[in-house]
Amino acid sequence: MPNFSLPDDVFIRAAEQFPTPFHLYDEAGIRKTARALNAAFSWAPGFKEYFAVKALPNPRILNIFKEEGCGVDCSSECELLLAEKSGFSGDDIMFSANAMPPCEYDHASALGAIINLDDFSDVDILAAHGGIPETVCVRYNPGGEFHLGNAIMGSPGDSKYGWTKAQLAEGLTRLHAMGAKGFGLHAFLASNTTDNSYYPKLAGILFDLGAEMEKVCGMPLRFINLSGGVGIPYRPEGQPADIQAIGQGVKEEYIRVFGDPAQGRVKIKTELGRFMTGPHGWLVTHVTHEKKIYKDYLGVDACASNLMRPAMYGAYHHIHICGKRDEPVDHLYDVTGCLCENNDKFAIDRMLPKIEIGDLMVIHDTGAHGYAMGYQYNGRLRSAEILYTKDGDFRMIRRAETPEDYFATLL
Repeated sequence: MPNFSLPDDVFIRAAEQFPTPFHLYDEAGIRKTARALNAAFSWAPGFKEYFAVKALPNPRILNIFKEEGCGVDCSSECELLLAEKSGFSGDDIMFSANAMPPCEYDHASALGAIINLDDFSDVDILAAHGGIPETVCVRYNPGGEFHLGNAIMGSPGDSKYGWTKAQLAEGLTRLHAMGAKGFGLHAFLASNTTDNSYYPKLAGILFDLGAEMEKVCGMPLRFINLSGGVGIPYRPEGQPADIQAIGQGVKEEYIRVFGDPAQGRVKIKTELGRFMTGPHGWLVTHVTHEKKIYKDYLGVDACASNLMRPAMYGAYHHIHICGKRDEPVDHLYDVTGCLCENNDKFAIDRMLPKIEIGDLMVIHDTGAHGYAMGYQYNGRLRSAEILYTKDGDFRMIRRAETPEDYFATLL
């Protein structure tokens, strides 16, 4: 089970060195996942993963991916700045913003980033802010519902992202007339799926569409960006995606449409975030309070400011208590933070071992969209981020916020 990839000793030693709460990230696990992804697509010359910065925006993490041969996927000015300061430039950056200030195109163009246009109207904006590059990417939205077998995996028709097929034909032809010499296609049709058939089916759709659009617009298709969507099993009984099988499925679709991949005519790109870092992060917190009224509540020194997903989505994150993995799970608790909001709960009606004040609690799978979604409601401050290095020691890669940080922007 990926949820238990580190022993309790690691969390206990970290909590002895740093005050809780904090997010802990496993460098060795992140590198292992990056290498597995690259191996799964080693059949595709020029394959590149663009780590979704939004998932875990920390330069130490980005440097790990840089060392593993990955690029970065940015969707804002600050993410571009973070990529730039981390040493990324040129086609190691994919810029995929939507409804953004036009000046962000200027910055992305100055960095030489690959620009992914979210809307037909963005063509004129890009022309006036950085100019039309030789290779441009466009984001496709097929509308309706996206199915895998009989299951509905997503509803692109309700999504704000992407171009219709009719807009693609017109827009790519226009981009060619404005100076573009090649294009890429991008789509995101399902979120956090561990179904191994998702990427292959999406790839088949985009390969067929790209081959068709080449004939329509007169430009060569240079790459397909499968975006993100491959997820992780948040529940311990869930099965992780098999990235090797996924890569093989995409290869079969590639051969069907384009023939021998060794020729490298159309390159493959991905923009995974959650898959890359999600299972390799944990929120470490101490139990500070127990309240017995109509339910039994455990209060911890973390709150939704540190991990918003349970409060925002009702999302499940597995929880265990250090030193009590083998004890009977026979007590029913709600696990809560200290915000003045009733939805500030990490778990509702969760069976756990008998818990004492001072116990060290570990909330799993917070390595993506955990710290990144933090906020300062109630004046609660965001926690530190700690890297458990591949050498087995700990490094603070972001300090905890202080009251001085909270007041710093006030005039």
